[in-house]
Amino acid sequence: MNAKEKVETGLAELVEEGGKLLTKFEDKKKPEVRLDYQVWYSKALRAMQLLAADRYEEFRRYYEPDPKRKSLGYGTYVIHDYIKGVAPGAYQLRDFDTRGQAAMGVYNQLLLLTSVVARSKSVLADIQGTLLAELQDEEIDTAEALLRVNARAAGALAGVILESHLQKIAEHRGVKIAKKSPTIADLNEPLKTAGVYDITVWRKLSYFADIRNLCSHKKTEAPTNEQVRELIDGVRWAIKNVA
Repeated sequence: MNAKEKVETGLAELVEEGGKLLTKFEDKKKPEVRLDYQVWYSKALRAMQLLAADRYEEFRRYYEPDPKRKSLGYGTYVIHDYIKGVAPGAYQLRDFDTRGQAAMGVYNQLLLLTSVVARSKSVLADIQGTLLAELQDEEIDTAEALLRVNARAAGALAGVILESHLQKIAEHRGVKIAKKSPTIADLNEPLKTAGVYDITVWRKLSYFADIRNLCSHKKTEAPTNEQVRELIDGVRWAIKNVA
């Protein structure tokens, strides 16, 4: 199970846990729900913060009282009031059901969380893509810094970055690659054949593969700084334009 699958499984379990918690809230024969709720809320709040920043404050408002609140009753009572044992004055709202009102807040939170889980795949894909892009940029920056010290090592690193990028494209597009540890050339041909990109891009990548080979095989002639610079710039271009 990869990291993305673990997150999706964890979210599904969190929704299931919330459903069980709501059932406890609605069953007045089980009076102690405060601790269970606090544990669930801490996890659910973090999930909302990470995956649904646009709904995060809405989720919190069902728990936290409005600091501008002037009265306590229907429409203003929140889960935190129930956790603290707070209730409206009996004279004003004699039949006010504090547990029932808290249960309604939990129900609304569960609805929000469920909607986030429903869209979690696209959200996680966005997060994963952003993190990957940042990581690739950092790796290319490292290759550029390395160029000042050792051109061959810098080119080898740039080649690895390009190979990794092309592998991810193949996985995403469902393009089968014969080798378990493919080189740029091993990836380039199947991707062109599958129509992922045209012959112009294929030629560029083939050229980058040749420079990468110069960097990786010490028995061949050493690559020049200009060639490695071309490779690094080419990898940066490929990451932005080949997908």
